[in-house]
Order: sequence, then C-alpha cells, then structure tokens
Amino acid sequence: MNVQEEKARQSDMAGRAVQLSRLPKGTRAVIKSHDESDFQLTLMEMGCIPGEPVWVEMIAPMGDPLAIQIAGYYLSIRKKDADKIWVEVLDNK
Repeated sequence: MNVQEEKARQSDMAGRAVQLSRLPKGTRAVIKSHDESDFQLTLMEMGCIPGEPVWVEMIAPMGDPLAIQIAGYYLSIRKKDADKIWVEVLDNK
C-alpha cells in the first residue's frame, strides 16, 4: 500500500471505533475499550487503558506482531491481542 492509500484509509477510519489490529502503520488513535477477556487486566497493566493515545509504529512483514507507542514506551503486541483493543482513529490531517 502506498502513502496516499494509507492516508485515505486513515481518513476513512477517523472518528470510528475500530480494532487496533486493523490500523495501518503510522496511524494515531485513542483507546476506547477492550473486549472482555482474561487478557484485559494484562493489557491495562501494560498501559492500554481507555483514553490513552496510541501510535502504530511498525507492523511485521507478515502482519504479526505490531509495535505500538503507548504511555511513553514501545510495546510489541500480537495481532490476536490487538484485536481485543478498540480505538478511535485521530484525524491525521
């Protein structure tokens, strides 16, 4: 995907709740909620709390894992765990 396509995709997602795993590299968002799971407390302990800004720094070539910047540090997270985090994309214009 080229830069223009990524920006168009980010713009389409702006203001909507989407799974963190669906965001392209470079997207900024705010965590809105988590799916109910045994992993929910662990996510919150790692800084993935509602209201916290998050930035998708890198995505591995095969799409798993993702490197995100959150709470002032970098976190590598599996795609299946990122599926449980719902975010609202910020308009990056």
